[in-house]
Amino acid sequence: MLRQKLKPFIPILEWLPTYKRAQLPGDLLAGIIVAIVLIPQSMAYAMVAGLPPQVGLYASVLPLLFYSLLGSSRTMAVGPVGLMSLMTGSLLAEMGINDTAQLLSIAVLLALLSGFTLLFMRLLKLGSVINFLSHPVISGFTSAAAILIMFSQLKHLFGIEIPSELGVIEKIGFTFSNSDQINATTLVIGLLSIVFLILIRSPLANKLAIKAGGILGKSAPLVVVVTGIFFTATFQLAESYGVAIVGAIPAGLPELKIPAFDQSLWQQILPGAMLIAVVGFLESISVAKALASRRREKIDANQELLALGASNISSAFSGGYPVAGGLGRSMVNFSSGANTPLASIITALLLAFALICLTPYLYNLPRAVLSAIIIVAVSALIDLETFKKAWRYDRADAASFLATFFAVLIIGIELGILLGAIISISLYLHRSSQPHIAVVGRIAGSEHFRNIDRHDVETHPHILALRIDENLYFANTNYLEDKIMGMIVDDSQIKELILICSAINFIDTSALDSLEMTIDRLRNAGVTVHLAEVKGPVMDKLKKSHFLAQLGEGKVFLSTHDAFTELG
Repeated sequence: MLRQKLKPFIPILEWLPTYKRAQLPGDLLAGIIVAIVLIPQSMAYAMVAGLPPQVGLYASVLPLLFYSLLGSSRTMAVGPVGLMSLMTGSLLAEMGINDTAQLLSIAVLLALLSGFTLLFMRLLKLGSVINFLSHPVISGFTSAAAILIMFSQLKHLFGIEIPSELGVIEKIGFTFSNSDQINATTLVIGLLSIVFLILIRSPLANKLAIKAGGILGKSAPLVVVVTGIFFTATFQLAESYGVAIVGAIPAGLPELKIPAFDQSLWQQILPGAMLIAVVGFLESISVAKALASRRREKIDANQELLALGASNISSAFSGGYPVAGGLGRSMVNFSSGANTPLASIITALLLAFALICLTPYLYNLPRAVLSAIIIVAVSALIDLETFKKAWRYDRADAASFLATFFAVLIIGIELGILLGAIISISLYLHRSSQPHIAVVGRIAGSEHFRNIDRHDVETHPHILALRIDENLYFANTNYLEDKIMGMIVDDSQIKELILICSAINFIDTSALDSLEMTIDRLRNAGVTVHLAEVKGPVMDKLKKSHFLAQLGEGKVFLSTHDAFTELG
C-alpha cells in the first residue's frame, strides 16, 4: 500500500520491479558511452563557470543518481550544462571574487538555493511556468547564450588572459589588439581539436564506417582528451611552450558537506539562484519532452521540479554547482540504447570510479582541448532554423527571437531572459486583446456556418451572427464591445444578434459585466442578443450569475443552425 502511494513521487518504484533482462545491454552500453562523454564535458563546463575542472565531475555523480530515482524521463542525463555554467560564471564574475575557495562556496550555495527554488515551485505545482516562454524566445535565448559560451573560451583557446566582463565584440577587439601574446602552440592544439570534433560528426565519417563512426563520434571528446594528454606529456608542452594545463586534480570522491549559512550572502545571490533554477528547468523539460515524444512516454513537469530540485541540492552537498538536463548527453544516452534510468546510475558509478582512480592521469590535459569540446558542443544550440520558420510564418515571433537574442548578447543573460518572458507575455496579451471576430453565414443545404469573407454563404438581413475566436477577459472586453456596437450602428436592419461561443472556454467577471452592459445598450437600440454553442463549463458559470436573466427575450441555442432556423 505504501509503495503504491509513493509511486507517483518516486518513479523508480514503478520501472525497477518490471525491469527486464533484455533491457540491460542497452542501459549498460549507454551508461558507459555517456560516462565517456561526460568526463571531459563536465570538466569543460566547470571552466565556463570559472571553477576548477573537478567541480564539474563532483556535479555529475549524486545529481545523476537522484534524478534516476525521482525523474519522470527515462533517458535524460542530468549534470553540468552550458547555460547553467554560463549563468553561474556570470554571477560569480559580477561579485568580483578572485579567491577560489570563496567561489566554490558561492557556487555550492547557488546549487542549494536553486534546488530549494525548484522544490518550492513543486510545492506550488508551478510546472506550467514553461508556458510563459514561447519557443522563439527560448531559441533566441539559447542561441545567444551559446555564442557567449563560445566566446568565453577564447582565452583558453588563444592562451591569453581576456577580462571576463568584456562583451562579445570587445573580446574580439581585445584578442586582436593583444595578438602578440597569443600562444601559438595552444592555438594549434585547440584548433586541431575543434577540426577533429567537427569532422568526426560529418556524414563522411559515418559513410566510411557506420558502426565505428557512430561509436567514435560519441567518444570523440575522450579521444581528443587522451591525445592532448599524450602529446603534452611526451613533448613537455607545458614546460617548454607555456601550454596551460589542468594541473593537479584532487583524487577521490567529494566530501559531503552542509553548505554554510550566511544570511547576507544568501540574500545577495537568491535572485540569481532563482533565475538559474527556472532557466535550468526550462532547458530540462524541453529536453525531456523531446526525448519522451520519440517513445510515446509521458513527462510530468511537476515531478521534474522535484527531481531537479533534489539533484541540485545533492550537487550542493557534494561540492558541485547548479545542474540541469543536457541536450547533448541526453541525446547520446538515448541514441546509445538507454531503456531506463539504470543507464544514468551506471554513468554515475563510472564517474565516481574516475574520480577515485583516474584524476592523476588528467594532470597534463591542455585547457585548450576542454575549450574545443565546449565550443563544438554548444555550437549545436545556435538555432537559426527557428528564426527562419518564424520569419516566414509570423514576423512578431521572429521579432521576439531577435529581441531576446540581442538582449542576451548586449545586456546580459539575466535581463535577456526576463525580457524574453515579458515579450512572450506581451505578444499573447496583444493577440488575445484583439480577438478574431468572424461574421458567419450558412453554407447552402447544410448546417455548417463559415466566415462570409471566405465562403459563399446564406445570411438574413435582420440577423448578425458573430463567432468570437478567443476567451473573453478584461483585456479584450472593450475591443469586443466596440466591434459589436460598430457593426450594429453600420446596419440599421439588424434586429437579432447571435454570439457564437464555440471557441470560448472562459469568461471572466470583467467580460461578463461588459457583456451585460452591451446587451442593455443593444436592447435600447432594438436588438436582441442570443447565444449559441455555449460550452458546458462556461454555461455552468453563467448559471451561477444573473447573466442569463439579463438576456431578457434572448435565448441560448444548442447550435447556430437552431438559432438561424428559429430566428430566420
